[in-house]
Amino acid sequence: MRVEFHIAARAELLELPAAERDALNNAVEKLEALGTRLAFPHQSAVKGSEDLRELRPRAGRSPWRAFYGRIGDTLVVAAIGPEAKVDKRGFNRAVAVALERLSAIRAQQMGDE
Repeated sequence: MRVEFHIAARAELLELPAAERDALNNAVEKLEALGTRLAFPHQSAVKGSEDLRELRPRAGRSPWRAFYGRIGDTLVVAAIGPEAKVDKRGFNRAVAVALERLSAIRAQQMGDE
């Protein structure tokens, strides 16, 4: 399945320490290979959101998450943020940003049709 990064999420990825960036890129490769069949603990639903998921590098042992949603046949990584137990406020902020970015992409696509 195709995985794309929102341009701002790509910049957020580049801000991570190299080892964490590598771990997240490995998780993205798994997501590309398996798509929606990628199982827990590598990904999970974000509580309180119907269509936002979190990619969990190192099977959840990383302090970072990639927040993504499905738009058509593409999984879009919309934000990178901390794991909830590491930084709850940062996690909530990243979730809100991801939802906003995904909504903007969807609205733009609706306008393009």
